[in-house]
Amino acid sequence: MQVKTDSDSLMTQSFLTTSEVAAYLRLKERKVYDLVRQGQIPCTKVTGKLLFPRQAVDLWLLNHMEGDQHTSRPIPPVLAGSNDPLLDWALREANADLAMLCHGSGDGVRLLLEGRAMAAGLHLVDRATGEYNKPLRWGLGGMRDLVLIHWARRQQGLLLAPGNPQGIHRVRDLAGGKVVVVRRQPEAGADTLFNLLLDRDGVDPRGLREAPGRALSEDDLALDIREGRADCGLAVEAAGRRHGLDFIPLHMEHFDIAMRRRSFFEPSIQNLLRFAATERFRERARTMGGYDISALGRVVYNA
Repeated sequence: MQVKTDSDSLMTQSFLTTSEVAAYLRLKERKVYDLVRQGQIPCTKVTGKLLFPRQAVDLWLLNHMEGDQHTSRPIPPVLAGSNDPLLDWALREANADLAMLCHGSGDGVRLLLEGRAMAAGLHLVDRATGEYNKPLRWGLGGMRDLVLIHWARRQQGLLLAPGNPQGIHRVRDLAGGKVVVVRRQPEAGADTLFNLLLDRDGVDPRGLREAPGRALSEDDLALDIREGRADCGLAVEAAGRRHGLDFIPLHMEHFDIAMRRRSFFEPSIQNLLRFAATERFRERARTMGGYDISALGRVVYNA
């Protein structure tokens, strides 16, 4: 499956020429051209010249060396884990043919390990180190074919009713039970981050005045605030903009997509990454707000 990108994306990747990739793979150049014609090796064409993304070639090589991509049981075309407004939109526009089953990063890890999801969106922060999506920390260290593809850095912060009637300006203002806070489910990466932010500001979570129940998505959280059931909650800037809410930025986080190596070459994943290289996608990210997509598609972990 060919991985196509554009000149803006080239700055974030290392590329091989046809002769270099032939030497790297110990193949004749004619064989490389055959693989390109068959759509079997990741490549891109820039000003008429074939270039091969080094990271994608490494994934392709390891996938073929393992020799298990056709013998393992099929993985359902499901994207699990955390939801992301930009990712949700891109999946629909790219015709990626992935069903969404987003119930939090922790649930995505479980479904990925069980082979019940092709990919999982993760934004899991380690409260001790501040690092994101470390496989050993979150139970994924045993997956010998695990790959993490970077999606975006996202601005997380407090969503507030328009005009900020409660005068909330920082996390410390949530203490004392004066404002109603709506929270995400414990499996969500946003709740892990919220606990980290409370700890950093010295706020005891037991002293919060919480809205009844937990919001199962960012849209649910935003609607609770918009409709007056809560005063604030933690979510990405894009969710606040979509629902016309005020927003206080607090933290830039990493959102990655975890999958098995063989899943990286599935048409659904390739269609998504190909669409994410377009100007239309970049314009949408700018409109939504709170996204840094400069490293989108970079392999951040390869078991």
